[in-house]
Amino acid sequence: MIRKLSKILIVLLTILLLLIWLCNTVITSAAEGKTFSDTNAISKNNVGLVLGTSKKLIGGLPNPYYTYRIRAALELFQADKIDFILVSGDNGTTYYNEPQTFKNDLVKGGIPEDRIFLDYAGFRTLDSMVRAKAVFGLDSVTVISQQFHNERAIYLGEKKGLVAIGFNAEDIAMEHGLKVHLREYLARVKVFIDLLFKTEPKFYGERVEIKCG
Repeated sequence: MIRKLSKILIVLLTILLLLIWLCNTVITSAAEGKTFSDTNAISKNNVGLVLGTSKKLIGGLPNPYYTYRIRAALELFQADKIDFILVSGDNGTTYYNEPQTFKNDLVKGGIPEDRIFLDYAGFRTLDSMVRAKAVFGLDSVTVISQQFHNERAIYLGEKKGLVAIGFNAEDIAMEHGLKVHLREYLARVKVFIDLLFKTEPKFYGERVEIKCG
């Protein structure tokens, strides 16, 4: 009996690993040639979409993913490869506001306030990409995050009718970012579950026109 159960567990584990591998491969392949790390190589878009994350890690240390996304957004704007920035993140409580925190640091970095728009309901990458089109009226966008995140966002966006490319913020060495990268594999499986069940964003809301002033 134990031997039979062991065989079943091995088969199930093999299927799970194959599923994870397949989802990862499909998303990586779909985003091939659509993410860039050099401002000279990337084409211009009207809007850059910064995907939110917390500024601090648990324990209060700075979150390097946040720091590198701020740096990438500033670099892209200063290179005149985007005219506006849309920050999409979690604003689930009074005390936690990713978009406003990003905006504060982007303004400190020299980006005019009237060039920054905030999406307070970007609770997940799916929400951010769908709302960029449905709420903010974008047909194309440059996503700003780490490459692994950009690839998933690009895939989701294109499945929802949004043409996307990605500007890659600096990543973290695998030994320090292992937990995030492992979680990414599961997030990529979740992409296909969401698409299968036609998952919608938590909120939509009124349309917002992105324009100067």
